[in-house]
Amino acid sequence: MATSHDELAGVVDLFGALTPGELREALSELAFKAGREANEEAISGRIAAATEAYALVESEEGGETLLVPGPTAFPDLPPDATDLPHIMSVPERSVDRDALGERVVEELLAAAETSDEEAERAELREVSYDVEAWAAVDASAVRARLD
Repeated sequence: MATSHDELAGVVDLFGALTPGELREALSELAFKAGREANEEAISGRIAAATEAYALVESEEGGETLLVPGPTAFPDLPPDATDLPHIMSVPERSVDRDALGERVVEELLAAAETSDEEAERAELREVSYDVEAWAAVDASAVRARLD
């Protein structure tokens, strides 16, 4: 079951925030509903790729790692995802998006410092604009460092 970054963000957005384990469980449930067997390694790989692309962002809240839809995501629900809240018991959680946005800007700054590939630098520049729309942060320092 191929799940795009936006579909992963859509599943997370359905709940507001999910732990990585809960997202893996949700994707396993969707695979089951589609009559397929879940491939845990592939699911973990898709989550890692979406996090690397800033479609999902990790947050540490209350001692647990949570995933939230990130600045590059356009959350979209995969088939049967609307059934997930009826299948899974997930507590309500809140995430400070502005604080998370500041952390993303710090990550982008660090990545800009070590990036020497033009395609990667262009992607970092795009994400810097996305994060400003996603959270109340200023990412102009990222663009200045890339220049």
